[in-house]
Amino acid sequence: MRISIQYPSKTTLDHFHQQEKQLPYTYPEIGASATETLSNYDNDYNHTIIGQGEEAWQKAKQALRDWAHFPPGWTKIYPIAPLEKGEVVVVMIRLWGIWWKNSSRIVYTWDEPNKFGFAYGTLPGHFEAGEEVFWVEKNDRGEVSYHIRAFSKPRFWMAKLGYPIARLYQRKFVLESMKIMVNG
Repeated sequence: MRISIQYPSKTTLDHFHQQEKQLPYTYPEIGASATETLSNYDNDYNHTIIGQGEEAWQKAKQALRDWAHFPPGWTKIYPIAPLEKGEVVVVMIRLWGIWWKNSSRIVYTWDEPNKFGFAYGTLPGHFEAGEEVFWVEKNDRGEVSYHIRAFSKPRFWMAKLGYPIARLYQRKFVLESMKIMVNG
């Protein structure tokens, strides 16, 4: 089962993680979050300035490596995987006292002089279908910005039934994630 009242045990998470590693993505537009807006999905793009200079740049990159941009308390990543194409993670979300398991695989990464980040896409153990990319950029003036772009649509019946609530929590995630990155 993908939901539980208590945070799942390591054994349960390991089993789910191993099972999902073998499965394909749940959408055909793999990698599209790098450049495209897709008409048959909800498309979101948000960004904010999070700092200035080399220290802010290094700190922002490390936050992404550590998956620290996920709001604590109601989201958790299992395991804390390296940002490498093909790595699978379980994205745990706590809503209304219930933990919801979702699986995603890293689709691509950026590790360039002025751009760093990654995208992951949904697997069959995810309530939605789509892709989300998180990245930081440093411009010529040394400003460091944080970006989140996603395309998604409900896949599981609960996500379809609770679509407005799902969209509300997607927005909550973005706002809290940006606040985390700004406040370091």
